[in-house]
Amino acid sequence: MIKYKDLNIEYIESFLSKGYSDTVLLKLLNEVIWQNDTINMFGKTHLLPRLTAFYGDTGKVYNYSGISMEPLPWTKLLIDIKKIVEEKVKISFNTVFLNRYRNGEDYQGFHSDNESSLGENINIASISLGAERDFKMKHKTNSNSNSFSINLKHGSLLIMRHPTQNFWLHSIPKRLKIKEERINLTFRQIMI
Repeated sequence: MIKYKDLNIEYIESFLSKGYSDTVLLKLLNEVIWQNDTINMFGKTHLLPRLTAFYGDTGKVYNYSGISMEPLPWTKLLIDIKKIVEEKVKISFNTVFLNRYRNGEDYQGFHSDNESSLGENINIASISLGAERDFKMKHKTNSNSNSFSINLKHGSLLIMRHPTQNFWLHSIPKRLKIKEERINLTFRQIMI
């Protein structure tokens, strides 16, 4: 457990066994319907620097950064992982947003997952598979708060509970020496 003001996260390094993590990673790489969305930044259109996918309950649309994603139907594998995660965190989720980092050049800038569709008490559980990547966190407004980094390992679980998304930003920075792929599954509860 990492404790800072307005932060409620828990990191479990070996949440899934290595064998199960290896199997899940291979299946997700080959079976998920990946897409490469575009995003508008400063008046210009850019491809997202990673691939994404979105699965979940019917009608639970996810909108972020001008992108609207209709959920694909749950697969058996994603339901199995969801059940394992829900049992641990004691929260029910109705969607999973997947990011595929093809190598260390794929990244995600600082942001918080605080879209209105996620409601006021936002809880996210994230499984990491594949290449280890740094997960950086910094406070939104208090520059005196400690920023920190967690090395997300293959098969780990990161739980970000309320009020973390209200006060903290997180990112997966570029790491050009990394050549392997990474997938993370972020389980969420879409409220509307």
